[in-house]
Amino acid sequence: MQTSIAESQIRATGARVTRQRVLVLDFLLGQQKSLTHHEIQAALAKKQHEELDSVTLYRVLEWLTENELIHRIAGADQVWRFSAGAGHHAHEHAHFQCISCEQVTCFTDLALPRKIKLPEGFQTQEIDFLIKGTCANCNRKT
Repeated sequence: MQTSIAESQIRATGARVTRQRVLVLDFLLGQQKSLTHHEIQAALAKKQHEELDSVTLYRVLEWLTENELIHRIAGADQVWRFSAGAGHHAHEHAHFQCISCEQVTCFTDLALPRKIKLPEGFQTQEIDFLIKGTCANCNRKT
C-alpha cells in the first residue's frame, strides 16, 4: 500500500501514525479553503460514511496544529477554522474573512508589514492579520 502525503508528514514528527490523524490531515490537504470543526466533521461523515466524534476530531485538530501540520485561524466571528494550505508552518501570512459568506482565505503571497516594535518587556509570539471585506465570489453575486 502506498504511503499518503498525510501519513508521511505525520510519521516525520516521530509520533504515532493513527487512522484519525491521517484521515483529517489528508482531508484538509485536499481543501481549497479553511474549514470549521463542524464543517470538517460533516464532510468526513459524508465522505467516509462514518462519524468521527467531536472530541476525537478536536484532539486530532489540536495535535495537528501543535505539530505545525495545519494552522488554526481565528475568524472575526470567534469561530476557529483549520487549514493545511501553503505557508502554515511560519504562519506569516494574512487571512481574509468575507463579511457576507464568512469564508476565510489564506493569502500566502501578500506582503505583510515588517515586524512590529513592541514596548520594552513585551515579546511577540504570533501576529494574526485578519482582513475583513467581501470576497470575489460574493462581489459577483451583487
